[in-house]
Amino acid sequence: MKRTMLVLLAWPLAVMAQSESQLVERYTALAGSKQNATSLVNGLRDGKEVKLTRGSTTETFMPPTGKMGYGNVDNALALAAASLEKKGITRPTPAQLEASVLGVLKLRADGKGWGQIARVQGVKLGEVKRAEKPERVAKVDRPNKPERPHKPQRPERPR
Repeated sequence: MKRTMLVLLAWPLAVMAQSESQLVERYTALAGSKQNATSLVNGLRDGKEVKLTRGSTTETFMPPTGKMGYGNVDNALALAAASLEKKGITRPTPAQLEASVLGVLKLRADGKGWGQIARVQGVKLGEVKRAEKPERVAKVDRPNKPERPHKPQRPERPR
């Protein structure tokens, strides 16, 4: 029983665990390149300058939030992406991406929670986060699985 409880308690932490490489991969399309996504993730994580480049255009900014955990970095970038998508921007310029990310980060630096920031943007954080996850695979019927044998009834006991 204790073993089962430990597994159940540890499960949510394992599901929520994130890494730099996972976030870079998730936001490469938004950022326009792996280099930009890496700069975003590392800059937000470490509270250091973010440099976004496309062609000859370069934008740099300092996150107003300071250092952030990977979960907070994920929330910030997911909300920035949702904000851009709501405006119909699918391939943001470095300036558009900077403005969107800074809009989210300034609200966060002002003490707003992620749910409050999402509401300000007219989205729901849960829906934004669910949209990031891959679709679940439907259960497959297993036709080769044998049926359980029928249990014979017990004979009545004499009284």
